Amino acid sequence: MSARRFRTLGVDPATGKEAFVVACPGGVLEELADTHALKAAAVLVTVVGAVLEGGRSSDTELAAFVPSLHAALEECVGIMAADRER
Repeated sequence: MSARRFRTLGVDPATGKEAFVVACPGGVLEELADTHALKAAAVLVTVVGAVLEGGRSSDTELAAFVPSLHAALEECVGIMAADRER
């Protein structure tokens, strides 16, 4: 049995608070969380790509993106692995 973990569905525009769920495999909430994760990763790729293309970023600026990139990559790999198991 896999460990349950919280997944984000994004930020509630009315409250500004992030909404989390514990999603069941193959369920609607898991699909929503996967969609949010993939969209967030795509935005992050765009932002980091723009920083890299600018060519004037310092190591400190790039290092600021590492935790976010790691989290996005980890979540996307989890999504792909779950899809392979089905």
